[in-house]
Amino acid sequence: MLKNHRQLLGRFFLTLAVIVLAAVTGLQAAERVELQRDGLTHVAHLEMAPGRSMDDGVILMLHGTMAHGRMEIMETLQGLLAERGYNSLSINLSLGIDAREGMMDCAADHVHRHEDALAELNAWMGWLRDQGAGRVALLAHSRGGAQMAWYVAEYAPEGVEKMVLVAPATHDHAQIARAYESNYGVPLSGVHGEAERLLNEGRPDTLIEDIGFLYCPDARASAAAVASYYADNPNFDTPTLLSKVDLEVLVIAGSEDTTVADLPERMEPLKGKAHIHYDVVDGADHFFRDFFADDAADLAADFIGW
Repeated sequence: MLKNHRQLLGRFFLTLAVIVLAAVTGLQAAERVELQRDGLTHVAHLEMAPGRSMDDGVILMLHGTMAHGRMEIMETLQGLLAERGYNSLSINLSLGIDAREGMMDCAADHVHRHEDALAELNAWMGWLRDQGAGRVALLAHSRGGAQMAWYVAEYAPEGVEKMVLVAPATHDHAQIARAYESNYGVPLSGVHGEAERLLNEGRPDTLIEDIGFLYCPDARASAAAVASYYADNPNFDTPTLLSKVDLEVLVIAGSEDTTVADLPERMEPLKGKAHIHYDVVDGADHFFRDFFADDAADLAADFIGW
């Protein structure tokens, strides 16, 4: 009983400390903003640093696979960057869902493609320009890191000064195929082959039923979605993409990251390039929880340097 009472008191004082800190520093909750595109409402959250305006610049942020812009790592980094004087816009990829919020539901029809992120990022870049953003930097996590790097390589967006990639995705198609068969009990080649057949027949929107798809067992996904996410495509691989961009880039890895465990090895050939910077947060896993997020925010803020 006494132990529970102490735990409740501890939680109360922790919550009170957070409220007081927010009041003292002037930090505000992120504002939900919307963008209309291709018949869908796209959602993002804009967090302004105390005393800053859009003209001071904004960091455009992108989440990882089937996640969202307010997942723990993204929301935490937004708050920490605001404390360091940086505005940020953390977007939700639509994934084909109107006004999508939260994690993607495995039960939904999956009609999104990996490369859809590029056009959505470009639309949000246009939104930032319309809102008077004086300068823009980019920050992305996990699969979002590869998508952000592809966006820069493909679109070469004007006004972007620097890019920060936190635990960005690598791509080894043979390893993905092995993992798919291990997880779902069927060869990836059969599922991907069916998707390619449907594409060749001009039926990209046909749903393939009861398949493993990304994190989801027994999913329904369009032929276009399956063909996209499971393609042997070098543009899914962040280190390959970084060799194609001239933008100054910081890659942040976690020493205990088992999701992109090959990232340190894959970054080795790029370390001699003057525009590519690489740092490791000792002890961090793929999601940089707790104080490791502070380390990542410090590295990002120092690198962007506004």
